[in-house]
Amino acid sequence: MSKTLSLLFAVLSVIGMLATAFSISYSGWLALLFGVVTLVVMGLGFVVKAKLGKKTA
Repeated sequence: MSKTLSLLFAVLSVIGMLATAFSISYSGWLALLFGVVTLVVMGLGFVVKAKLGKKTA
């Protein structure tokens, strides 16, 4: 995986975690939504890394 793509997934994950943290005091459902979205982005990053790793190997 390229450094740019890795950085993109890292930044999106951090933004998602920050959004989850800030939304905890506002709404539990919103915090749950942001938490799930963050986990999906992180999981997608691992999937993309695995697929790109298989292509180059």
